[in-house]
Amino acid sequence: MKFVAEMERLDLDDLWALYAEMTEVLERRVREEKLRLEERLRKLGVSEPARRAYPPVLPKYRNPEFPSETWAGRGRQPRWLVAQLQAGRRLDDFKIQSRDSLRAQVRMG
Repeated sequence: MKFVAEMERLDLDDLWALYAEMTEVLERRVREEKLRLEERLRKLGVSEPARRAYPPVLPKYRNPEFPSETWAGRGRQPRWLVAQLQAGRRLDDFKIQSRDSLRAQVRMG
């Protein structure tokens, strides 16, 4: 508690300097500890878990005005799609039909 009382007497510039020094010391110690732990894991024969490879996601929606602009249905909607939806169009209007569904339509129609 004596340290806190001494800190109260420091001016703002000195407190910021102390903060910067403490941050550097903490970052260095965290790095050192991480290296020590990684070394211990290596000695134990524990390897890092392999990241699962995610397959590429095929696009599900296409911009009819610029067919090269597509969206897989993940993440934020692209600007072109947002603008079309705000204009009253439906998401299904931009759906890319699979080859199987196109063949079925040809057989039926």
